[in-house]
Amino acid sequence: MEGSSDGREKRRYPRVLIDSPLEYKDTGDPCLSGARVVNAGEGGFLIESLRDIPVGTELSIALLFPKGFESANFKAAAKSVPKQLCRKEDSKGNQYGERYQYGLEFIQISDEDRWKLNFLLGGGSESEEISFTPSYQQQY
Repeated sequence: MEGSSDGREKRRYPRVLIDSPLEYKDTGDPCLSGARVVNAGEGGFLIESLRDIPVGTELSIALLFPKGFESANFKAAAKSVPKQLCRKEDSKGNQYGERYQYGLEFIQISDEDRWKLNFLLGGGSESEEISFTPSYQQQY
């Protein structure tokens, strides 16, 4: 309901603010590019990139995030959705750069990486020992 005063989240999936590096590759381009994830939800990410990515482009993405004293990867296929230009300013109000902000909608994600995403979004505790191999997955 538009304009609801009850403070409920209007998005399909709630968002969590994060600041984490992301590598992405256009499915038709052999080169990797980098970006920053601004926020995340079960359905996708909001990223900032210096590169202009046409809306609708399908990307292979890898999010790098800390897991204790290590880093873990989260991989998925995503599609870029509406973008906007965002100008960055320092504490004195001086502009120092332009970046594009994109919504990335997940179009393919493995069960293991869905589990990692849920952990990243708050489904796990930092104090618990986590193995990113789900317990139901057979070891070969």
